Amino acid sequence: MMARLVVLIALLVSSLSVVANPFAAVFASNLIMARSHEKFPEAMLTLQSSIKEHGYTVARVQRIDIGLTGMGFKTDKYRVVFVGKKDEIQYLTKKYPELTPYMPPKVSIFAEDEDTVAVTVNPAVYKDMIDDEEDRRIFDRWENDVYSVFKDFSEAAEN
Repeated sequence: MMARLVVLIALLVSSLSVVANPFAAVFASNLIMARSHEKFPEAMLTLQSSIKEHGYTVARVQRIDIGLTGMGFKTDKYRVVFVGKKDEIQYLTKKYPELTPYMPPKVSIFAEDEDTVAVTVNPAVYKDMIDDEEDRRIFDRWENDVYSVFKDFSEAAEN
């Protein structure tokens, strides 16, 4: 798991430290992770449904397994889900161009044994890049929404 997680984290933000943790939705350094007991296709559907229910758009789902296969991984169940609210992303990147490389936020999702794991950078880390307190609240809301989405994700197999 650690090798897979390190590769996925490198895709999200290369400067973050990694700590693996089996809990449902956990804060590990600047990461938020969740584990689902659903198989990958069902977990992906649950993730995308919860994202939409929270008022966000799934802008794109990118397969990353081709590059990972070249590095020795034996599965095709790796995706990066680009998530956001178009108006907020446009507003933030226009006002704070330094945020552009990080927008829209991304969630990595991958199969691991019988489970599926989702991991993302905690949106609160972006608050340090801006000064306006009202704009910083956007990231507080995003953080709360990520925890809620990941709770839905991790509890779906139990319902």
